[in-house]
This record gives sequence, structure tokens and C-alpha cells, in this order.
Amino acid sequence: MRALKATSLLLISSTALSSGAFAADKVTLLTNWYAQAEHGGFYQAVATGIYQKYGLDVTIKMGGPQVNGIQLLAAHQADFILSYDFQVLSSAEAGIPVTTIATSFQYDPQGLMTHTDIAGLDGLKNKTILVAGNNMTSWWPWLKEKYGYSDAQVRPYTFNLQPFFVNPDVAIQAYPSSEPFQAEQAHTKTKFFLFADQGYPPYSATIVAMQDTLKSKPDVAAKFVKASMEGWKSYFNNPAPANALIKKENPQMTDAQLAFGVAQLKKLKLVTGGDAATQGIGVMTDARWKQTADYMVRAKLLKPTTDYHKAYTLKFIKDTKVLP
Repeated sequence: MRALKATSLLLISSTALSSGAFAADKVTLLTNWYAQAEHGGFYQAVATGIYQKYGLDVTIKMGGPQVNGIQLLAAHQADFILSYDFQVLSSAEAGIPVTTIATSFQYDPQGLMTHTDIAGLDGLKNKTILVAGNNMTSWWPWLKEKYGYSDAQVRPYTFNLQPFFVNPDVAIQAYPSSEPFQAEQAHTKTKFFLFADQGYPPYSATIVAMQDTLKSKPDVAAKFVKASMEGWKSYFNNPAPANALIKKENPQMTDAQLAFGVAQLKKLKLVTGGDAATQGIGVMTDARWKQTADYMVRAKLLKPTTDYHKAYTLKFIKDTKVLP
């Protein structure tokens, strides 16, 4: 009888294993744009099996200009999204229960691309600056406050570089892997000034989740953060696996642009610089979040009564410590 019971238990255990009782946790990540080098760490974690090692089955969905990540997250169409501090702080003000749990970039990659005669951002007071509409309520007030720019300088940026190419008195908003690459392809020499180098405080490409997800699946969130940071470290060692997936998802992405993007990420130390250099990739601090919230309040982008602490938690990243 004892032998029969033991055999039965063994059969039950085997059946449970074969039926997927220990199947990987399914996770959906929605990015903030079309697949590109700026998402390399996440695609690397898929391509090299890092997520699988942590018991995660991760699907990455591309964002885009018409995709509202916060809205889709709130509708539980994704478990995690890549977002931006301003969006999450504004959501906290509106009472939307979303929380940032880690960051990809220690610095916002946004900046201005200028012609080579410009020595610094303080040399643009008499220049025309092309700015997309959404940035008039993000970094533009910061530039005005810091450098004394005026709204009269602004013209709409339509993501066409031709006005910049033909007019030496035009500067243009830029991401380091995009507009400078296009200018290089057009054999035009430029300079790129990263706002963060001058003190612009937000993080970027942050990992954001609904608070109920963090409460119901804290282990999944912790594993996702850890694996994603390991993905970033792996990506800089050998980006080929992730880049193959990125090109599959976004066929317009070329090898040349991916290589340029990786080089810029390394050069500007967007992932590995700042606090990440000593505390680990993805780390965030209370001080930086306060700086961002304080700026938004000064710029009248956030109500002073908003509890900015609701926009983030250090719980899932503080002990991760994936050093570059």
C-alpha cells in the first residue's frame, strides 16, 4: 500500500510538471516607440534567454506616436510600459495608480542639435529653435528658465531636417541616435547638446506598472527588473542578438543606425553613467525625483499639492545592483 501511494504521488508530481504547473510567468512590455537601440536591453533579455532564466515569458510590443502607454497600462493591456517621469507624475496628480519601478536611462536623451559654430546652449538666444508641440510642456520651459530663451524663437518641428540643413541660424530638437545620424548621412557636421549635461533632471525610458500589479505580483516585478538590467549589461557586451530582434520587429531599422545608436548610448553613458556606475543599472534616487517634481511645479506643469512620492518606488531596484 505504501509503495502504491508513493507511486501515485510520483505520477501526480510528474503530471503536474508536464502540464505546466511551473510554467513561466507571462509578461507583456509595451515600449515607448518603434523598436530601436534605446530598447536594446529588453530585446537582449528576450534574445539571450535572460528572462527565461528568471522564469519569465516576455512579449515586447512596440509603441509609437499614436500609442497611449499609460492608457493601455491602466486597461491592463500590458504589465509594464516604458514611460517618462513627467507622464507618471501627471498621472499621480490625476489619481491614476501607476508607479515607476526602475529606469533604463540615468539621463533624458533629449537635446538640441546645432551647427558647429555654436559653443553652448547659451549661444542660441538669437537663433530659431524647432520644437515639437508636446515638448513645449516638458523641456522647453526648463530651457527658457535656464538660458533666457523666448517663445518667439520657436518654430514647429515637423521631423523634417531640411530647414536645419539650409539655414545656419536654426537649431533643432534631437535624440542622439536619430537627428545626428540623419545629419551624418547627409554629410552635415553638427553638434549635439544633451540637456541632462546642464542639469535637466528627469529619468527616461522608465519601467512603469499599475500599483495593483505590484501588489499582486511583486515577485514578477522584481524578476522583470533584475532580468532587464542584466539584459542592458549584456547588450553593451554584444548587441547582435537584440539587434536581430529589433530589425525583425522594425524592418526600417538599419544596421548602421543601430550601430550609431549603441555608440551614442555608450558615449553619453545614458544607461551606465551617473548613479548607475556605482549603484547598478536602473537605479533611481529620491533626490532626483524631487528635482523633477520641483521643476514641474516651478514650470506650472504639476500642482504643488501633488504627492510626487506616489510616482515611484525604490523597492524593486535598490538591491538589484547589476553593475556596468
